[in-house]
Amino acid sequence: MFPHRTRILPLLISLIFSPAALPAPGNALGDPLPALVQVLSETRDSQLQLDILRGLSAAFKGRRQVSMPKGWEPIETRLGGSPNADVRTLAQSLSLTFGSAHALAALRNTVGDAATDPKARQTALTSLLDAKDTGLPPILLGLLQDPNLRGAALRGLAGYDDPKTPSAILAVFNSLDAAEKRDALNTLAARAPYAKALMASLADGKVPRNMLTADIIRQLRNLKNAEIDAELQKVYGTIRETSVDKQKEIERYKRIYWAGGSQPGDGPRGRAVFARTCQQCHTLFDVGGKVGPDLTGSNRGDLDYILQNILDPNAIIPNDYRASTIDTKDGRSITCILKQQDDKSVTVATQTETLVLPRNEIESIQQSELSMMPEGLLAPLTDQDVRDLIYYLGRPGQVPLPGDNATK
Repeated sequence: MFPHRTRILPLLISLIFSPAALPAPGNALGDPLPALVQVLSETRDSQLQLDILRGLSAAFKGRRQVSMPKGWEPIETRLGGSPNADVRTLAQSLSLTFGSAHALAALRNTVGDAATDPKARQTALTSLLDAKDTGLPPILLGLLQDPNLRGAALRGLAGYDDPKTPSAILAVFNSLDAAEKRDALNTLAARAPYAKALMASLADGKVPRNMLTADIIRQLRNLKNAEIDAELQKVYGTIRETSVDKQKEIERYKRIYWAGGSQPGDGPRGRAVFARTCQQCHTLFDVGGKVGPDLTGSNRGDLDYILQNILDPNAIIPNDYRASTIDTKDGRSITCILKQQDDKSVTVATQTETLVLPRNEIESIQQSELSMMPEGLLAPLTDQDVRDLIYYLGRPGQVPLPGDNATK
């Protein structure tokens, strides 16, 4: 057995559970980081290396940069040649956290090399985004032409205040698939300068008005920008957080639904509407996001139940689904659910991704009395879209998407 192995567990626990600071002078364990680096410099045991690297990665989660510990450079070189892919990946990611120029250049090269395995490129891109590499925006803009990394690039651009971003996204918008369009709209709604470009494209018809779903509208309003609010009203009309009379609204949509006759809607078309407006947050029949509740086991056969939950999402709000707005110091606004926080970082879930935000980059956090699910979800839809969506929600099992020959 490696002689240091019995000391690893308490050292890792010290790092993982006290990431804000190393132990104070006089602590029986001493400073765990140099000790762990020493072990890494001596061991050839790949499992032990992996345990230490995982512990360090967990300890420094949410921290963009940490001073490089003494003796790390030769470890970086040696572990970079490890036959264990996980060891190589974790060592490279930690080297980036320690400010290694070599790791930065290698990760950028990996991301930019279209011949490299897509999974390796995705991992490299995630590392660069986690470190908030200041040289990343031009690379991300180039990846808008890369189908393997385009979605991650669209999401990643929201983290940077780059003046070229809105025009680059809007230039490719019509060529994106449905999921990528959601990513694009979320990024364009994340910052006031980006949102102004989006509003101009909506006004001149380059982006269809029906792409502006209720959640995007809420995010735009969270920017608290008078110019954007005015343009939003021109393009979209009056927007309210609450209806004057919910029951009247429910009755109106019931009439719309039953106007479709004995079979008011079409299941496959309804599934397509669900994918466009609901699926990023909700799971139904094992397909969809985890931001909101899984709908599969809910009382979907009851029309009143469906309409009450869609039209009045703020009536009963479990704490797990209460929305928060985070404003960052560099001008980004994030509508999200708080998942975890400590004195160093805040972990949040948005409609498209999970983010770990360093505390020192956050300007403010405001928890809303509103549900993460926005009001006005049905407003952008045609009457037939409404019928199709409600009809699909009431189905006992999955149906195929339009044009599919089999249920997926």
